[in-house]
Amino acid sequence: MVSKLKGAAIGAAVGTGAVLIGIPLAVTSLGFTGSGIVAGSIAAKMMSAAAIANGGGVAAGSTVAVLQSIGAALGAKLSKGNKKPPDDDEESQNSDDEEGSDGTAGTG
Repeated sequence: MVSKLKGAAIGAAVGTGAVLIGIPLAVTSLGFTGSGIVAGSIAAKMMSAAAIANGGGVAAGSTVAVLQSIGAALGAKLSKGNKKPPDDDEESQNSDDEEGSDGTAGTG
């Protein structure tokens, strides 16, 4: 009985890992990314076919729209924390005798 539970737990862990890694990998490898659909990819061909079939636009809720939403969400999730923080030293880089950003002369 214990070995069956252990086997089930291992199977569940492997399955979860495959889903958490496999789906994002498959979606991005098709060309659905956080920055949009990659030109010349399978995703671009799918989008073109969907747009032609729908008279020029991709229908909301279609396979292409859902996959693009997944790609955008993955891109946002992966790029989170990779943004450069704002430069707080910008004000201190201006010397007092230079013209300010509002066009007035510096006070100094």
